[in-house]
Amino acid sequence: MIRCTVDTNVPIVANGRPDPADARVPSIACRLSAVQFLLTLANDGQLVLDQAGEMQAEYRRHLNPAGQPGVGDRFFQIVLHSAPNLVERVDLPRRGDGEYAALPQSLIDAGFDPSDRKFAALARQEGIPVFNSTDSDWIEAAVVFAAEGIDVRHLCGPETADWFVS
Repeated sequence: MIRCTVDTNVPIVANGRPDPADARVPSIACRLSAVQFLLTLANDGQLVLDQAGEMQAEYRRHLNPAGQPGVGDRFFQIVLHSAPNLVERVDLPRRGDGEYAALPQSLIDAGFDPSDRKFAALARQEGIPVFNSTDSDWIEAAVVFAAEGIDVRHLCGPETADWFVS
């Protein structure tokens, strides 16, 4: 069983839509990888989210809580039902300056996307991987993630050229 956190772009890509940060259409291989991962996670995994609900709120902005029409929407519906064996919610404390306590300063200094910092902080705090499909910020900061011991897994591979329809 895998215990992990999932960047919002994964269920968006599973729905066959582009990541909001990138208007390009994900490749079929990339979409299939996201779909297979979410199905595996729903059947034999545990999604870790922040107790404050920031991750769930981000999912809500991009996914349909009715669970249709895509696999990513179904994934979000499962999150909303918060099955205790599938979804674990943990406290993700903040520092006095508003940044997450578990977020390495090196990621802030590198200019890592503020909207993705919650996923990186949670992954580091819990010692779990974070999954990404088509957000290049995770690739651009790969050296920093490696140095900080944060496990980022790229469902669509490490080459951004493979992520999209050409």
